[in-house]
Amino acid sequence: MSILASGKAWTKLGLLLLVASVGACGLPRSGPSKSEIFSGSVQEEGDAFVVAVNDRVTRATAVVPSLGFGSNFKNANVVGSDTISPGDTLGLTIYENVDDGLLAGEGLNASVLDEVQVDGAGNIFIPYAGRIKAAGNSPERLRQIITEKLNAQTPDPQVVVRRLAGNGATVSVVGSVAAQGVFPIERPTRTLGAMLATAGGITISPEIAQVTVIRGTKRGKIWFQDLFDHPELDIALRGGDRILVEEDSRAYTILGATGAQSRVTFESQNLSAIEALAQVGGLQTNLADPKGVFVFRNEPAKIANAVLGRNDLVGDQRVAYVLDLTEPTGMFMARDFVIRDEDTLYVTEAPFVQWSKTLGAITGSLTAATSLNTAATGN
Repeated sequence: MSILASGKAWTKLGLLLLVASVGACGLPRSGPSKSEIFSGSVQEEGDAFVVAVNDRVTRATAVVPSLGFGSNFKNANVVGSDTISPGDTLGLTIYENVDDGLLAGEGLNASVLDEVQVDGAGNIFIPYAGRIKAAGNSPERLRQIITEKLNAQTPDPQVVVRRLAGNGATVSVVGSVAAQGVFPIERPTRTLGAMLATAGGITISPEIAQVTVIRGTKRGKIWFQDLFDHPELDIALRGGDRILVEEDSRAYTILGATGAQSRVTFESQNLSAIEALAQVGGLQTNLADPKGVFVFRNEPAKIANAVLGRNDLVGDQRVAYVLDLTEPTGMFMARDFVIRDEDTLYVTEAPFVQWSKTLGAITGSLTAATSLNTAATGN
């Protein structure tokens, strides 16, 4: 056999091997195809339920995080503007109906006690009256208590009580506000909304802002917008409350034939599948299969049973919801289907894409074989 004939034979053999290789080996792609996902369903002895989205499914899965304050927050009364708290500073003037009184100096019938500090337990000490509970009382009520205590020591005492400072009743405001700090509870700032305004307001988008109030071992969280839509959530504050303003931390993952491959944070309280796609630029028109838009999630047993019409499932279930945007109601289904935290949104490639890749690979192989043949023959 001549060298030329041998070269042509090896070229043909190489071409056949390249075509066979393209047919046998997987081509690059963004993920599983629609048919591969269906083949992994429970119906095909897989480990995930594949469910087509319809009106019943959208209703059963429309679960949005429930935020709010418990009764211990909502039932608390507004702190009175003159209520004495631990840490407050008081000014006392005591008039005695004698020239030589218990507290007044010689020749005086009045004594002034400036800057009487209310201790951490809420008490003050008055000479001849002893230790008195001041916190929780108004200045008027404290005046009556002191008068009663001194009445046994000096005839007809007259007492004046002034609240000089209110640093004892304070709250801390931190997070995404214009001015973080510790603020006193005063007449204009006795509720949550007023206190946030005092801190300069929030510095993040109101649609995704969450406000948490921590009171001792209790805590409650609300959406910032709900604070104004529902007046009952503008709760009364208590000394020692901690207020945290932060951005919604929920996010979903987007993969496949879309404008992005990333983890995406929510931009609103409620996010639909169509909005989730829009956030990343929608489907890639030259790659995406609009019949193969999937949402993968671990669904709680209660919801999974409702979706599948069963009552025997226990524990979280792997569910792949599929949307067909080509159906007459497909866009409506995608608009009504609620995306939840940690969902994975995946768009499959259109069938012709793999054909195009296969043909491209074969064409490229043919070009390489032709070049090889030309090199071998010298033509």
